[in-house]
Amino acid sequence: MNLFMKVALITDVHGNASALKAVLNEIDQMAEIAHIYCLGDMVSIGPATNVVLDLLFSRKDLSMLTGNHDEAVLAIINGEPHPTGHIHVKEHHEWIAKRMHPDFITILEELPRTIQHTIHEHSVFFSHYHMESKNLNEHISKNPFSKIVEPSLGNLEGLFKDHHHDLIGFGHHHPTHHFQNDRTIFLNPGSLGCTVEPMAPYAIVTIEKTGIQVDIEKVPYDNSSFLMSYKSLQVPEHEFIIRAFHGGQKA
Repeated sequence: MNLFMKVALITDVHGNASALKAVLNEIDQMAEIAHIYCLGDMVSIGPATNVVLDLLFSRKDLSMLTGNHDEAVLAIINGEPHPTGHIHVKEHHEWIAKRMHPDFITILEELPRTIQHTIHEHSVFFSHYHMESKNLNEHISKNPFSKIVEPSLGNLEGLFKDHHHDLIGFGHHHPTHHFQNDRTIFLNPGSLGCTVEPMAPYAIVTIEKTGIQVDIEKVPYDNSSFLMSYKSLQVPEHEFIIRAFHGGQKA
């Protein structure tokens, strides 16, 4: 039996295939990484929906859960109500929905919202972001994810006060979060696909009986073709997206 287990955490790829390829290539060079967990929002914002989903769904060593953008796009595809909290991006979600390959829709629909395991006697819990237990099965149109809190240990302890785990991994809020008290590590590796520089973040978590170690990594990549694709594909509000989610970088 292995005395430890190394896993990688990625989140908020947001249609950025260039960043995802760079991170997966680096992970694949590490023989000790046993599994990858993707914590939601694979699609929307960036335009490479099908490439991203193909890269993720084709792997046997990766588990995924859904985020608010994934579910909002699925709602449009299925003719269901779109979340009122996302009304400002409805046109963008419609653009993504029209271009999603049908083969990916059912697989995406079947993904869970939470993942929980016990690894070397440690309880680990993953979700896209906090949801109250009463909201776990609410449709995305009801905006079930909690309001984002500013990253601090106290705020995250309050947000996840009903969760008793050794590691809580999440995404949704794009900056990196890494906080710890005497019981729990709160970890958001940061948005892999939405950064203000061509560096894609992810986390390596080493779990052994004596404790959990977290290493935040950043992978440099060439994002020029990705940034140019916003204009060439005429992504709705692409100029705003590049300013808001990519720091106004130039291709």
